Amino acid sequence: MIFILLPIAASTVYLGSWRVGVRRRNAQSWDALLARLRPEWSARALSDRSLWKEGLCATPEDIWQRMEGPRGLCVMYQNAGVMMEMADYAARNCRSVDRELLAAFTRDVMHIRVCVLIALGQYAFGQVNESISAHAFHAASIYVDMAARMTQLLQDRAAAIVPDFVAAL
Repeated sequence: MIFILLPIAASTVYLGSWRVGVRRRNAQSWDALLARLRPEWSARALSDRSLWKEGLCATPEDIWQRMEGPRGLCVMYQNAGVMMEMADYAARNCRSVDRELLAAFTRDVMHIRVCVLIALGQYAFGQVNESISAHAFHAASIYVDMAARMTQLLQDRAAAIVPDFVAAL
């Protein structure tokens, strides 16, 4: 009997905590999302270009140095998730947001996070090498492109908040 009730209780607790998390996420304001971006490391350090343009203009080794190694990877990991929540916020509060763009943000966040986790795992078990730099470069490239698209999305929909977003990123 207990073997039947235990999985049911565990599932109920999990679904309840998931539902609370979704409600909390949906109740966040734009300012709360901006405050969650980690500004101690900036995507502008990766490129001589502004966040208005996509693309990197450096080698993988240069990117590893500019991102300050694992520190930049951790910031990218967190900020990518926050940008995804910003895209969700825009979808909830603006009917004209392109659904394909939101799907692209989701794919980008997943790619960034996978590349960051691989690079951090390799970094934890060895020296900095070409493989780590390549994964970091790939994550940084997607991150800069995603930041540029988010900036453009905000410029098109809510130009007044772009300076705060760019300053936080």
